Amino acid sequence: GSEPAAHCYCGHQFGSFAGQLGDGAAMYLGEVLGPRGERWEIQLKGAGLTPFSRQADGRKVLRSSIREFLCSEAMFHLGIPTTRAGTCVTSDSKVIRDIFYDGNPKSERCTVVLRIASTFIRFGSFEIFKPPDEYTGRKGPSVNRNDIRIQMLDYVISTFYPEIQEAYSDNSIQRNAAFFKEITKRTARLVAEWQCVGFCHGVLNTDNMSIVGLTIDYGPFGFMDRYDPEHICNGSDNTGRYAYNKQPEICKWNLGKLAEALVPELPLEISELILEEEYDAEFEKHYLQKMRKKLGLIQLELEEDSKLVSELLETMHLTGGDFTNIFYLLSSFSVDSDPPELEDFLEKLTSQCASVEELKVAFKPQMDPRQLSMMLMLAQSNPQLFALFGTKANINKELERIEQFSKLQQLTAADLLSRNKRHWKEWLEKYRVRLQKEIESMSDADAWNTDRVKVMNSNNPKYILRNYIAQNAIEAAENGDFSEVRNVLNLLENPFQEAEGFREVKEDAEEEGATATAAACAQETGSRLPYCSKPPLWASELCVT
Repeated sequence: GSEPAAHCYCGHQFGSFAGQLGDGAAMYLGEVLGPRGERWEIQLKGAGLTPFSRQADGRKVLRSSIREFLCSEAMFHLGIPTTRAGTCVTSDSKVIRDIFYDGNPKSERCTVVLRIASTFIRFGSFEIFKPPDEYTGRKGPSVNRNDIRIQMLDYVISTFYPEIQEAYSDNSIQRNAAFFKEITKRTARLVAEWQCVGFCHGVLNTDNMSIVGLTIDYGPFGFMDRYDPEHICNGSDNTGRYAYNKQPEICKWNLGKLAEALVPELPLEISELILEEEYDAEFEKHYLQKMRKKLGLIQLELEEDSKLVSELLETMHLTGGDFTNIFYLLSSFSVDSDPPELEDFLEKLTSQCASVEELKVAFKPQMDPRQLSMMLMLAQSNPQLFALFGTKANINKELERIEQFSKLQQLTAADLLSRNKRHWKEWLEKYRVRLQKEIESMSDADAWNTDRVKVMNSNNPKYILRNYIAQNAIEAAENGDFSEVRNVLNLLENPFQEAEGFREVKEDAEEEGATATAAACAQETGSRLPYCSKPPLWASELCVT
């Protein structure tokens, strides 16, 4: 009984206005009202042609559909606002896809994901009114249709921000300003949550930003393994526009584009002021609150905490620490550990740092030496021509890579271990001093420690959707075995070891005869790594575009 429809929107893609885009592979089926009055929009993604498919076929394949299905659910169970995935259904129909855009197409199975969210309206939905762009010349399909903009604003605010509609029903400018302030704060909190679990979206275009502050459109996303602030998860992002450390500023930039799209219903001088006053402050506040929980700083909020977090991340960067596993280990650090216990803890920490082999792969030069030499000459002799081929940042990064790679040739495993232990010992001493201040403010140190561990274990996941875990599940599914996708889903539904119901899930999975991987980080037979392990060396070769 549904009447399928596709949504029209525009977007700034990689910084440039792309004009009309729209749902090229997603179909809106309708909405369902839940028992508590909550609204769920139902979509099929990959079900075929829509009016916005352009030259494509509207299909999605098993590989990308499994990734979206698993990551939607992983994010939800991590407590991060997200669209949901209800089902993932595959078929024997095949389509041709050139996965890496390198002229090597292959046949893949068509697959449909049922997507669920309160709404899939995006920032780009409001860009359909954009007049011709001064750089690209492209324009939205609904230029000068302010009547539709008013209708959309009325719908979005009354439906998804009813408290704002109620408070400002007699003043549309104040109402629209309150709405913009709220979406600014929601977006700031969302990206703070991403940063705290090492999640990289990959394609933060304005058409991939939710108008209600959800994580939306899972494409070339990735959870960071080895901590690298400049980590790029999208193999197509040649300039690193959407790198991990750029996500907060890019989301702010996207909000600026939403502000432009709301004129004249919200004057730019009002929205720009809101953006400057609210975004950075909200991001910093939420990020630090979350990081305090991850470090078990549950009693005091001290100014020095921000520096402690920065120094932790710097230590992770220097040692190539695994972002997820280092945080997870910290709950077992004891303030009053004796030297042998400290040494044992340092062994555990350094086991989660990159080996010499892993660092060699990470810093392997990516340019042919002759190409690099030509680019350096071109940068000096003809900067305009050089700008067409590369950027100074990319060249500097390559030179840095060559220098690091050269140093690694002389580095032994013993030297690396010694250096890493020294770095971690220095930071742990600062951490111990900070935890001591917590204890001094408490009358019962044991009760404090119990609470600290509990808070840390509910904010530091043991399991995330690492690329290699997704890849193993995809390869099994492409060979007709879907049990690994189910195992991984069970695992991601319980990302925190101490999560309530953890034991029951494990027992259910074992009763059903599934592999006992749903909730245990035990070494399995054969060559399989535990799901909580830092990735194997081959995982660094995985490329998602």
